[in-house]
Amino acid sequence: MTTPATGSQPSTFDARPLTEPVDPRAVSAFAAEMKSRRSGSTTALTVIAIVVAVIAVLIIVPMMFVFTVTIIIGYNSFIAVLPLLFIAFVGVAVGIVAWLSVRRRRVADFRLDRFAAANNMTYAGEVSDPPLPGMIFTLGRARKADQLVRGHSPRFVEFGNYQYTTGSGKNSTTHKWGYVAVKLDVPLPNIVLDALGNNAIFGTNLPASFQKEQHLSLEGDFDKYFTLYCPAGYEQDALYLFTPDIMARFIDNAAQLDVEIVDDWLFLYTKRQASTLDPATWAWLFGTVGALITKFDQWARWRDERLSHTPAVHIEPGSGSHALPFAPPTAMLTPPPGVAPSGRRLKRGGRWLTVVFVAIFAAVWFVSRFLS
Repeated sequence: MTTPATGSQPSTFDARPLTEPVDPRAVSAFAAEMKSRRSGSTTALTVIAIVVAVIAVLIIVPMMFVFTVTIIIGYNSFIAVLPLLFIAFVGVAVGIVAWLSVRRRRVADFRLDRFAAANNMTYAGEVSDPPLPGMIFTLGRARKADQLVRGHSPRFVEFGNYQYTTGSGKNSTTHKWGYVAVKLDVPLPNIVLDALGNNAIFGTNLPASFQKEQHLSLEGDFDKYFTLYCPAGYEQDALYLFTPDIMARFIDNAAQLDVEIVDDWLFLYTKRQASTLDPATWAWLFGTVGALITKFDQWARWRDERLSHTPAVHIEPGSGSHALPFAPPTAMLTPPPGVAPSGRRLKRGGRWLTVVFVAIFAAVWFVSRFLS
């Protein structure tokens, strides 16, 4: 993946594989290749196909047999088996829908693989429970990332779709996200930029909230677009990282994306698919990433002074220093890359305003129903 100028589209951006006609034989060959990559693992689509086949064999075929026999027997018998015929029709419709779903997925995988190759990237299918440290990757169960497009130069970037499930039974909910993961040079403090432009009516759409004491107000118009949270005591570090030119990049290119810096990763979150067949979405995300990564080199120089080494003791000549292969340094060493424990994770907070509002709404609804 090449690096564009601010707000521009990468010079190697080629969206043709996303929309141009595909050869069905090539799609089938690619699907077989993807299946071999999974080493025989059974995917959800495979399970659906097996279930549909079983339904066809156990229900549809016998019903069609009954229908044929009834036609031979007579018209009155045909009227009697109409309900059975309807059930058979529904079963066939379900099978067709499932087949079309599998076919659409295969075509999408094929297009994204060709799109990745055309733009000097690679494509991967589904990854269960991806080992990423972002806030969305540690919640719920049945966690999986899908349709991953990965760039490897000038730094590692992954575009993907992600989902996880919370609750159980009828109360279970599947949460879906699109994300971009960018590998940084060094670990940085856990910083979150909550984009105001994509918030819901009750506030942030992020799956976590943070203690208000960690909110840091920055200069200029930055607060009109983002709410920034950084660990207590790391305010000066956040100001070092978010210089005016970097703040301008985020405002111009990522104002509709939530941002999280954690360990040596930067994540961009969106509630829409990030890996998609829509060329406009790719142009937007490529332009955003390209505009930001040109400034990440200066972040590589950041060091956490809380990890500073203690000054070494200087040994005067003649006091035994001749036994050492080198002279101990007298100056304090530069801190190693890393983050002290107090800055590695933000402290979470509760969404009391939402809870109170929902409680009041429920109480009003209950009273109105009781009085009526």
